[in-house]
Amino acid sequence: MSRRDLLEIYTSNTPTIAPSMLGCDFGNLHREVELLESAGAQVLHLDVMDGHFVPNLTYGPVVVEGLRHITQLPLDAHLMITDPDSVLDQYLDAGCDGITVHVEAFLDNPDTLKKTLETIRSADAVAGIAINPATDVQQLDGLFDFADLVLVMSVEPGFGGQAFQPAALDKLEQLANTCTPQTTLAIDGGIADETIPRAYQAGARVFVAGSAIFKSNNYREAIGNLEHAATQTCTTREA
Repeated sequence: MSRRDLLEIYTSNTPTIAPSMLGCDFGNLHREVELLESAGAQVLHLDVMDGHFVPNLTYGPVVVEGLRHITQLPLDAHLMITDPDSVLDQYLDAGCDGITVHVEAFLDNPDTLKKTLETIRSADAVAGIAINPATDVQQLDGLFDFADLVLVMSVEPGFGGQAFQPAALDKLEQLANTCTPQTTLAIDGGIADETIPRAYQAGARVFVAGSAIFKSNNYREAIGNLEHAATQTCTTREA
């Protein structure tokens, strides 16, 4: 899938629910993907953790490549790693349609982050920046022209199943007032039927959800409920 095609999904007239594969049953990965496809999922969110930038260790490009072989759904990788540039090509070659890197990994050299985002875009993939709960949004100043997506973490990165941090809503509102109209806002962490309406109203349009989907017995119903809940307090979507 091209960068343009994935951006069309992210900027459509309905909220985009991105199942976080961290919460799936890896012992039945192929079956899980089939269930998500049947449930109407439009994109798969891949949480890549190196055990250093965050304490948890998940999976690498081999798993991403395996996913690429079994689905045509776009794969959006969230690289929670200390040195994303050292492995960027591996994830692009594995078939990622989007890659998000953390601004915290580049605080000492923001110009390098710009080059990283340009590299992602030059590979015809969606380029994203993630920001942790403790990081001030001012760290993103000067970066919006280089990013297609900004991912606001509403939990501490590293583990699924955490409670939603409402402070993320203030961050979303700040970003909605400062980022370019072409930048899509996303949120990751604690997304459920109860929290998604506020996140949508604050400006998020892409919602990474793990437990809300994978702890359900019906993935289609879970995704549909999230889509419906998101727009309960806001019936229009800005581009």
